[in-house]
Amino acid sequence: MSQRVETRDREPEQPTERYEDTVSYFRIQREQTANGSVVVHRKDAEFEFSRQGRLRQLTCPRYWPKHAAPGWAVFEQDIKRHSGKHVHQGGIVIFVLEGKGYTVVDGVRYDWEKGDLIVLPIKPGGCEHQHFNLVEGEPCLWEAFVYHPYWQPLAQQVLQRELSPEYKPA
Repeated sequence: MSQRVETRDREPEQPTERYEDTVSYFRIQREQTANGSVVVHRKDAEFEFSRQGRLRQLTCPRYWPKHAAPGWAVFEQDIKRHSGKHVHQGGIVIFVLEGKGYTVVDGVRYDWEKGDLIVLPIKPGGCEHQHFNLVEGEPCLWEAFVYHPYWQPLAQQVLQRELSPEYKPA
């Protein structure tokens, strides 16, 4: 009975061609996902004000090299009155953590409350949307999940139509 013997050629120390650059890129990605953080602690992410409102980025492209599953953008939005209004291709799911409110998507109002899931549709030309807190002064918090590798083939872009009333440009 013969035994199977596997051999592996040593990879070059310095990539010498584009192909080697590609091999190196995927090796680095494998290492990042194997050694990246599995838990993202909410307390380690601060809220910040953006054109869309008060956001807490739990993971975004800047943090992907640190995480075991890069490609995900996960963020929370704390809506005091209403968010900014913008347009993008959709493909986002939003889970409501606290409060009651509604979202206007292309002029149509959709009411939601704690425990509901908002699914922004994927549409040619994108969907215009804005989020509102129904009970001003009460907490209204949701968390959004976006898988960027899915967004890229959609030629994703974000067009801001209206700023959050809380946003103060620098």
